[in-house]
Amino acid sequence: MLSKKMQQSLNEQINVELFSGYFYLSMSSYFLGLNLEGFAHWMRMQAQEELGHAMKYYNYLNDRGAKVLFKPIEAPPSDWKSPLHAFEDALKHEKRSTRLINEQMDLAISEGDHATHFFLEWFVNEQVEEESSTNGILQKLRLISDNTSGLLMLDHNVGQRASATS
Repeated sequence: MLSKKMQQSLNEQINVELFSGYFYLSMSSYFLGLNLEGFAHWMRMQAQEELGHAMKYYNYLNDRGAKVLFKPIEAPPSDWKSPLHAFEDALKHEKRSTRLINEQMDLAISEGDHATHFFLEWFVNEQVEEESSTNGILQKLRLISDNTSGLLMLDHNVGQRASATS
């Protein structure tokens, strides 16, 4: 049985993951407005992945007999100064998600909730990949700086991202 505190934390994470889906869809739209279809595709795939994460939490709560509580989803930003700034925000967002998941893991450990601990291990590992891939693109954007050719090449490369499976 999940503690009330754990149920609340996992329910809040559903909201975080749903917001993440909105956040990345908003970024996708921003990139479409710049005719950077590769970046837009990458962000759409990221949005799908985040919505899949929300469903993992949803299913876990239901599997454990806990009540799923939905809260309003905050509107995401819709404009950025540049692709570089968009990816800076994306990395900041991923680091926040990592912190929240780590707090959930700490709670599961402190409560001796082995099932939730095991469930959250997947997310801990996933966040390493999330931060790494986002940071990798961010670092390339920093290297490119104002080089339009480099931006277009990177746009093409990130557009090759396969559909999300998470």
